[in-house]
Amino acid sequence: MNKVSFHSADIPFYYKGKKKLKKWIINCFLKEGKQLGSISYIFCSDDYLLNINKQFLQHDYYTDIITFDLSKTKNSPIEAEVYISIDRVKDNAENLNTSYWEELHRVIIHGVLHLCGYKDKSKSDKSLMRQKETEQISLFNI
Repeated sequence: MNKVSFHSADIPFYYKGKKKLKKWIINCFLKEGKQLGSISYIFCSDDYLLNINKQFLQHDYYTDIITFDLSKTKNSPIEAEVYISIDRVKDNAENLNTSYWEELHRVIIHGVLHLCGYKDKSKSDKSLMRQKETEQISLFNI
């Protein structure tokens, strides 16, 4: 099915190259050997994502992304919702001295990589995740 959709929660969000972005996301799943059913990206504010973080993960802090894997089984096509705080993306881009768009792409693909089984809790897992993000971003920029 390969359905990729984009939504705004509590803030306006516009992305000009959605067709290219969707193709890139789908290709990332394919490159990782995963079957995508559907993935919905919901762009929101810090406060909106903080409420989700508290309600579903019992975490009381801001984050840039929360990924929910809604797949029926481990081997079924991936079904997911990915919430991204535009406020965090903007702040992170500034703090990391990178562009807003590059940071947004990194966060978007970060969610995909989590759904493909990559973790980021340990130092080695974070390193591999960052490597995969960079690899995928380079493919988007081709």
